[in-house]
Amino acid sequence: MTEEEKDPIRLSRRLAEQQQCSRREAELYIEGGCVSVDGQVVEQPGARVAPHQQVVLAPHARAEEVPPITLVLHKPAGYESGLGAAPGDAHASRSRGAPDALALIHPDSRHAEGGPPVRVLQRHFRQLVCHTPLPTEASGLVVYTQDRRMARRLVEDIETLEQECIVQVEGQIAEGGLQRLCHGLSFNGRALPPIKVSWQSEQRLRFALKGIRPGQVPAMCEAVGLRVTALRRIRIGRVALAKLPEGQWRYLLPWERF
Repeated sequence: MTEEEKDPIRLSRRLAEQQQCSRREAELYIEGGCVSVDGQVVEQPGARVAPHQQVVLAPHARAEEVPPITLVLHKPAGYESGLGAAPGDAHASRSRGAPDALALIHPDSRHAEGGPPVRVLQRHFRQLVCHTPLPTEASGLVVYTQDRRMARRLVEDIETLEQECIVQVEGQIAEGGLQRLCHGLSFNGRALPPIKVSWQSEQRLRFALKGIRPGQVPAMCEAVGLRVTALRRIRIGRVALAKLPEGQWRYLLPWERF
């Protein structure tokens, strides 16, 4: 064995030589979580391995591209989500000093729900973008995706997707206030379309509306004598927060549609 052969080499090269496959196939095996080094799964094709280390390809592994994923997160209040935006834009603007909700998305914070098992890969936590932002002070359902088609769909359809929120309020509602919340108020100089609003309890209102704008719900409540103390989004279109715990995330299931 030459001195060069004793040096560590790229895992993808080692696997390609070992399996008699192309370097690209080896990279796909590795990125798909199908390769272990000394019993530990390694997902970086550029990882260095020494000649004495054992490289094993999982049985029935396939050299396939890892498809982009979409996930939903239960964002706690106090965390920033979404894209930065100018005041008045459809996206919530960023708050200085607020932690990024993206930091909450890691393997340990995944919530296991029903549906087919999904192999959690390191690639799933890269290039995630949120197109369903919430104000920093709000909590609830936000969606992150790597899938360009899903991102385009969310951007194009967000105005027509009904969003459901539970709003904690305090104060005394004005006479006829609930009816005015449903229809009859304006925001930013424009009359609002009919909205579904109902009481959930003495201090909780349920809003179901489309084309929501930053600050709209608090402004509506103030117009009828109420002050919002908390807001939680529980549904976007047909995808619901359900029992997803705060601060945890799950994969969007194959059959789920917004």
